[in-house]
Order: sequence, then structure tokens, then C-alpha cells
Amino acid sequence: MTRLLLAPLFVALSVGSVAAQDRPNPLIEGETWAYLAPSILGEVTPAPAGDALALDAPVRADDAATVPIHLVQPAGGPPLHGMTLVIDENPSPVAAEIAFGPALMPLDFELRVRVNQYSNVRAIATTGQGEVLMAGAYVKASGGCSAPASRSPEEATAGLGEMRLRGFGEAGDGRQEAQVMIRHPQFSGLQRDQVTQLWIPAHFIERIEVYQGEEMLFTLTGGISVSENPVFRFRYVDNGAPGFRVMARDTEGNVFEQTLPKQPAT
Repeated sequence: MTRLLLAPLFVALSVGSVAAQDRPNPLIEGETWAYLAPSILGEVTPAPAGDALALDAPVRADDAATVPIHLVQPAGGPPLHGMTLVIDENPSPVAAEIAFGPALMPLDFELRVRVNQYSNVRAIATTGQGEVLMAGAYVKASGGCSAPASRSPEEATAGLGEMRLRGFGEAGDGRQEAQVMIRHPQFSGLQRDQVTQLWIPAHFIERIEVYQGEEMLFTLTGGISVSENPVFRFRYVDNGAPGFRVMARDTEGNVFEQTLPKQPAT
């Protein structure tokens, strides 16, 4: 089940989880992964995540440029130190490399990505004990990386780096839930200006860091597969800090940094 809460600028995300064995769109065998796996994993063979980690994604995406991906663990799931998110058939298959802090465990984390053609989407996670697990889903979507931006290049870059925080209050498991949003066009280099028909140069956020006070919640190194105006929704253990410190750096060398005061549920 997918529920999207629409706002004037950003989209709020929440996707329900289903058990891995009941997933309607499990990973499928394909030649692309056989080719990619050695360059991403080396000689490591990940174990199926089973119930330790689920990747929830729509069977058929409503919008290939904004596909919601929900990464979730059950209570008592093994702590995860890092994760590589792979979209097999995208021009740049490694969509993001993410490190998580203890306050996000067990993981309940969501973001939006571009899917360029029917593809497996994989989460390859490393546990605190060094075990490598893989979860994923097969998503029917096409054209996400070349889809036109929602606005002209000039309009899309207005307010570049603007950040917002939305609080959702207590999540039902004793933790808080929040959403961090960053204004950025995330130009992929595969899009055309709809007026001039000229190619728009690639310009995207390559590094994001989110801290609760001085405590790291997560860091993300990404590329063209992270959607326009990135949105990250997550559950966390509140450490009492008054706000989140967010830093983003893009491929043009722009650095955006802001402290966002925590807010009551809206």
C-alpha cells in the first residue's frame, strides 16, 4: 500500500510493508545483475534478507521519475551499518550508498528514485556483524531518468537548496517520524529543455548528511537516480536535540547547510 501526502512543493511519503514471501513483485532473474554484481560486490555473495529487511516498491509506478522506495525492518531486526541501493537497468545503476546511525535502527526509511526501464531495484545491506543481505523488488516503470523536469530550468533552480522539515509525531513504536526535503532539480543529463530542446547538463546532489544535534542519522552519496526535490522520510529515536542539521553538496560545488528545528506533528 502506498500513501502520498501532497504539499505545494514537496511530496510526503509513506509506504506500508508486506512480508517478503508475500511480495507481489519479487526480484527476478536477469542478465544485467549477473554483469553488474562483480563490480558492485566483488566476490561477496549476499544472502537473501528474508524478514530481516524488506524493500517495498510499487509493482507498476505511477510516475517513473518519482518511484517511492521503502526500506523497513521488523522490531529486533539486525542493525544495519550501510546500504547500496541498485537499480539494475538505470544508466547509472548504483542509485545511492547510505550509512545509517544507531538512532534509525530498526530501519524504517523512505526515498524516491527514478526508474528508467522495467528493472529490479535492490537494497544490499551490511549488518553490524558484517553479514551482507539483499532485498528487492521488480518495478515496472520507464523513462524516469529522461523525464522532463516539473519546471523550466530557470524555475527549477529557483530556491536551490531550500530545506524543509516535517514532523509526524510518535510512530507507534516509541520512536518519532520525520521527513527532510531539499529543493533541487536533480538534472540527470538525459533531459531536454522543453522550450529549446537542448540537453540540460547534469546537475545533482552528490552528498547529503543529516544529524540530530551532533548525532549522525544518515549520510547518502547519490547520483542521477535520486528524484527531483529529494525527500527522505524516516523513524528515529529522539535524543532530545532541538533540531536536525542537514548538509547537501551538489556537482556544481554548491554546499547547502541548515539547522531545521523539530516540529510537532502536522
